[in-house]
Amino acid sequence: MSGALVGIDVGTSGVKGIAIDREGTVLARVEQGYPLSTPKPGWSEQDPADWCAATDSVLAQLRTAAGEPAGIGLSGQMHGLVALDAGGRVLRPAILWNDQRTGAQCAEIEATIGLDRLISLTGNRALPGFTAPKLLWLREHEPDTYSRIARIALPKDYVRLQLCGEHATDVSDASGMLLLDVARRRWSADVLTALELEPAWLPQVLESPAASGTTRDGVVVAAGGGDQAAGALGVGVDRPGPVSVVLGTSGVVFAALDAFAADPQARVHAFCHAVPGAWHAMGVMLSAAGSLRWLRDTVAAGIGYDELVHEAAAWPPGTEGLLFLPYLVGERTPHADPDARGAFAGLSVRHDRGALVRAVLEGVAFGLRDSLDLIAELGGRPALGRVSGGGARSDEWLRIVASVLELPLERVAVDEGAAFGAAILGGVAAGVWPDVGAAVAATVAPGERIEPVPEWVEIYRERRERFIALYPALRSVV
Repeated sequence: MSGALVGIDVGTSGVKGIAIDREGTVLARVEQGYPLSTPKPGWSEQDPADWCAATDSVLAQLRTAAGEPAGIGLSGQMHGLVALDAGGRVLRPAILWNDQRTGAQCAEIEATIGLDRLISLTGNRALPGFTAPKLLWLREHEPDTYSRIARIALPKDYVRLQLCGEHATDVSDASGMLLLDVARRRWSADVLTALELEPAWLPQVLESPAASGTTRDGVVVAAGGGDQAAGALGVGVDRPGPVSVVLGTSGVVFAALDAFAADPQARVHAFCHAVPGAWHAMGVMLSAAGSLRWLRDTVAAGIGYDELVHEAAAWPPGTEGLLFLPYLVGERTPHADPDARGAFAGLSVRHDRGALVRAVLEGVAFGLRDSLDLIAELGGRPALGRVSGGGARSDEWLRIVASVLELPLERVAVDEGAAFGAAILGGVAAGVWPDVGAAVAATVAPGERIEPVPEWVEIYRERRERFIALYPALRSVV
């Protein structure tokens, strides 16, 4: 079918592509994986050529299934650093968002600029995943490579460079580099000067639905968005109102804002949204559904998630005093602590595998509530959550999350993540819709709603107080 809208999501494990029509019906979906390299503990790298090969394959398969697209939108993993020389050649493997090598550089950035000033300019504090600390790490540890840099790119934007020859990014993805003046939606001369970084390295920064170029075949390519901003569009969070609650490997609570607002301690991210003139606040916990996967792999290999959740449902809310702290790989919100670690507390001989599972489901929900409360301080408490991600398939887990958040949760008719939002942006760039709001209204349909369980709400309020106390109690001894 000619005129489909294509969304490409350049993820950590592979490229996902979808083609949709103007009503949001998915016409085709394709995924192509690639490897992840961990050459040293805490390092995470990929070969950018793998992203481009996978994108070419995905686009070819989508064209076969759905015809020549009217527009293409790009999304992808945020924060990654691709360093290019003057000839456009990649100088080293890309350093990814989940790479943890830059702790010393983060401290250097905050000391150089000052934490309060950094937050006022960028909406965030320096975190190891962000792009700016990676540049400082290269300058210190790989000076020969650093001296040859002529341009830098984020993952999806390197793919754009190969698709249409344009060195560009969008405001939502650029917000995660720690180099953007987020309130003014432009590169921060103050940050660049303080860190002695070259402005000429940076791509042109565009609003997400803007046309950034065309492919060799003449198909318009939207500037696109970071994965969370594009994913929020895919569940209809394009303006203040419902929040997006993502139960993926990581957990995210995302709220659109109509003005820039930053948490004074930067416990939640403040980024530009993929909607012109809008911003968003976002809390991120690093191990949500990832915590459940870890537990299954550790104590229940080969057992399906549905069976494990069924066992968890046999236990009452609160799991007879058992708590789980979901900081298996460190944490971002509310604790910017890469050294935070997980724990079970309150174990007794009565607790079985189902109890462990329920404690994990509840611990993740408590972590999401931390993000929701911080976001509510910036933009008001929402009345509804739009939920997505693999964990959103479980009714029992959604009842737990809804009861902890004290918020009804609503699925959407089509849950395709960031690729769906990218396709929406591709359609706006192609002129299919006049703006992002019209595109979201035309393509995103609400689905089933899960309400909080009244009897559980009070129980979880009391249990959450104990959860909050657990991290500082353990931090000094773990």
